[in-house]
Amino acid sequence: MNQNPFKEYIKESEPNKRDKGYAWHTAIGLQAVDGLKTSEYLVRTAIRNIEGEISFEEANAFLQAYYEENPSRLAQDRTEEADKVSARIAALLSEKAFSFTPNEYLSIHRKLFTGIYPHAGQIRGYNITKKEWVLGGATVLYGSATELRATI
Repeated sequence: MNQNPFKEYIKESEPNKRDKGYAWHTAIGLQAVDGLKTSEYLVRTAIRNIEGEISFEEANAFLQAYYEENPSRLAQDRTEEADKVSARIAALLSEKAFSFTPNEYLSIHRKLFTGIYPHAGQIRGYNITKKEWVLGGATVLYGSATELRATI
């Protein structure tokens, strides 16, 4: 995807479309930071949402149905994850309520990753590292699992 299909919505449109365009742009960008690529189907679905044809809930339902009908045959293909998490991030960014609390943190994790990871919405019980391509294969220093509950 060489062109930004959300550029016109972010720059010159009514606030609702602009806000939705920015949410989708941000959500897809966050997937790209993790090295994940979204599908053209997601982009078309996002544009339908921005235009007011469908709600975020309907966008998620369309994505669910799409991937039930078109499952990936490659274990390393993470497009489905990127699409579903992008739609969930865009919906979360469009919400007008937020509280910076442990419950909110776990709720966001659950909303983003339910059906993708079995540990969605749970505090991890083990230490992690993750090679980040944006860091040249280095990892971010993640907090110790033994301290997470106390930290949040």
